[in-house]
Amino acid sequence: MPASNSPQQDDRLVIGVTGRIGAGKTSVSRHLSNAHGFQYVRYSQVLSDWRANDPESKAHLQAIGWEVMSGGMQTELNKRLIGQLQPRGDAVVDGLRHPIDFESLQSSFASHFRLLFIECPEAIRWQRLRSRLPTLEEFRRADSHPVEQQIESLRERAFAVVSNDSSLQDIYSKVDLLLHEIRQGGQS
Repeated sequence: MPASNSPQQDDRLVIGVTGRIGAGKTSVSRHLSNAHGFQYVRYSQVLSDWRANDPESKAHLQAIGWEVMSGGMQTELNKRLIGQLQPRGDAVVDGLRHPIDFESLQSSFASHFRLLFIECPEAIRWQRLRSRLPTLEEFRRADSHPVEQQIESLRERAFAVVSNDSSLQDIYSKVDLLLHEIRQGGQS
């Protein structure tokens, strides 16, 4: 079983990716998977597999996510997510939203875990999500949903905060540089 109560003893790297909706978490996570061979695990997929019956609806997933958070089930969600991580090899976890997410991954992977916070101005985030949230009011309602409210508290726990206000190639280059620094021991 990949997870245990004690930190993993292998040399893997587990990167958690967090940020507001539309910041680029999934793009960064998929880049780490596609370009660097990281196993890709997404909180929303684990949540959907566990509790949801409409995985395509952002509003539905937010409602289920809030039910889990407010119902004291965040630890169980994290146990399920960590259970999906392969026992060896690097992994990227997309979509941390709560301090318990950070604490669970840090507890399981100790110094092998890094949190990456993606920041992006609201106007750019909304433009990215306009096909799903066509009005600014809808976007702001989704962005201010209670399930999204703990994200900023993760900023101070991140090993790096990366601005994603330009092209995909720009954010990919920034992430590649950070990954290189981690591998060289330049980030702790």
